[in-house]
Amino acid sequence: MVADSDSKVAWHRAQLKKNRAALKQIETARFTIGESADARAIERSKRQVAELLLKIRESEQVVGQHDKQTRRPLATDLRSLSNVAWRNWTGNGPR
Repeated sequence: MVADSDSKVAWHRAQLKKNRAALKQIETARFTIGESADARAIERSKRQVAELLLKIRESEQVVGQHDKQTRRPLATDLRSLSNVAWRNWTGNGPR
């Protein structure tokens, strides 16, 4: 089961990279070439941007939840460490 969750996270990381590149390409093309005067093309590009942003947000949530569960706190001062719920953290990932 751990391999499935790791592969799921790896898939979402790859999707983040792919979707961010696609969004950058759309926005770059819009500014370098210019927007079309065709209302359908404008609506299609807005729909594509909205879909990409939704996919990016979903993948960020999955990756963020995984990182939150598996990574130790980076700060080592007493105040930061006292705020960590150690009972929820496992070094081996979610079970």
